[in-house]
Amino acid sequence: MKTITIEGQLRTEIGKKATRQYRSQELVPGVIYGGAQEVNFLAPAAAFKPLVYTPDFQLAEIKVDGKTYKCILKDLQFDKVTDTLIHVDLLELVDNKKVIATIPIKFTGTSVGVKGGGKLITKMKSLKVKTLPRYLKENIEVDITNLDLNGNIRVEDVKDENLEVMNSPRIPIASVVLTRQLKQEEATATPAAPAAAAPKAAAPAAAPAAKK
Repeated sequence: MKTITIEGQLRTEIGKKATRQYRSQELVPGVIYGGAQEVNFLAPAAAFKPLVYTPDFQLAEIKVDGKTYKCILKDLQFDKVTDTLIHVDLLELVDNKKVIATIPIKFTGTSVGVKGGGKLITKMKSLKVKTLPRYLKENIEVDITNLDLNGNIRVEDVKDENLEVMNSPRIPIASVVLTRQLKQEEATATPAAPAAAAPKAAAPAAAPAAKK
């Protein structure tokens, strides 16, 4: 699994004045929690780019004051005006302590429904899971080979004995729908129902007999 290494330094000052000074030096404050102690640190903004600006799930090794902390990214804060990164929260991984992580989904195979002319619609890009650090992975593979037209794969269909999936089980992950062309072909192939025969006109009423 890919790991990003970030060299940092202990943060010794807090407050708005210190924060402005860090920004002027292009340093981003961060916090590591979940382990034996909370660690406040600083690192160059550029060092966070491979970890922050990617859709991939990765581990981070933060080296601070001679110690290395293996972590996962938990939260980010950006400046509302400039959209620059201003704070990073990381969760330290402890061997026998379960963590909650959001892991991307990787679809594998070619759906039989797509082969039949349907269109694959992906409705979820990631799953929230609870697991031990040793079972964390870059992605969760979901095989769509048997996904047929008008079929769905739901959260409950994802099976991994080492991961506890925390999303609602009935939420669809992917489906195959009819394309417009396929709908038109089906409509053409279906014969129109015969029109109902028009009711016969009622015979005109007999004229009344003339009086003598």
